[in-house]
Amino acid sequence: EFSAPMQGRVWEISAALSKRRLQQQLDLNPAVLDALTEGRHVRVITHDRQTPPETLVEGLPEAHIEAVTPRFEDAFISRLQQNSRKLATPTSTSPQSVSSDDNAVIQAHELSRCFGEFIAVNKVSFDVKRGEIFGLLGANGAGKSTTFRMLCGLLPVSSGSVRVAGVDLRRAAAQARAHIGYMAQRFSLYGNLSVQENLNFFASAYGLSGKAKRKRIHSSMEDFELTPFANTAAQTLPLGFKQRLALAAALMHRPEILFLDEPTSGVDPLARREFWWHINALAESGVTVLVTTHFMDEANYCDRLVIMADGEVLAEDSPENLRARFHQPGEVEASMEDAFIALIEQHQQKAAA
Repeated sequence: EFSAPMQGRVWEISAALSKRRLQQQLDLNPAVLDALTEGRHVRVITHDRQTPPETLVEGLPEAHIEAVTPRFEDAFISRLQQNSRKLATPTSTSPQSVSSDDNAVIQAHELSRCFGEFIAVNKVSFDVKRGEIFGLLGANGAGKSTTFRMLCGLLPVSSGSVRVAGVDLRRAAAQARAHIGYMAQRFSLYGNLSVQENLNFFASAYGLSGKAKRKRIHSSMEDFELTPFANTAAQTLPLGFKQRLALAAALMHRPEILFLDEPTSGVDPLARREFWWHINALAESGVTVLVTTHFMDEANYCDRLVIMADGEVLAEDSPENLRARFHQPGEVEASMEDAFIALIEQHQQKAAA
């Protein structure tokens, strides 16, 4: 069996730390090959079976570790990870200025968008605090992308109010955009330009020049391991490296808020893990992240999220609380997919009544 060699190498660990901090600390352990957030735990794969479990939790407060049954994905990731190396902590992606108060940096109140008679988004409300990773989760047509585009000023609001970085987006969109980094699903890159030329263009577009611009480009290429591809045309890069370049470009001006629209669609599992490693580090540094996704496992990276359907918010909470809502006594812990399906079924039953 493909996963049989993984016996004794897969563990579930929890501790009195935030899930993001716990994952980061475990990922830096030299005995750990892979660390993945799953609900209230972090799923860890070690390099070999000889790793004493106590070395994995040494120094972690109130740690609990338990061996778990390997699955196909563990073996697949193990094979991919063997030839990769762990990323260094980014040095150039912290925001230039982050407000020190605890007020929400994104505020949506009864946000609506109509296309003729069709209501794509219907009175959606939520707040996002500084340093949070906040998710918009839903199937195609749920209204999450329309909501997302209104929040970053790409689509006019039909009714309701939205404030980003303390600025009324309906009145001063240009001022708000100065605080925003945006990474589109299809990566807004210039394919015929090289990696370095793309970063040079985006740095200039964000107002950087001279020594500061050169330093920012150099550090971004180092952080995202793009230096070997400096003179490579963006259109010829593997998809995972296009993703790195797009994220580096979005962060060139060190924004306070980062908008990510389906950022990992089409990339392999290892590239997805590397991408979220960067996003977690950004959030730890104080950057606020708003992300749309239809990957249920990626919802576990979010501090809070909303689940949408038919242009409405069905639920807003942390992934852990949403999973707990649909846990049945005596059964295994509910997954995000379980919670999502249950909410959709409740919504459909209510609509049919």
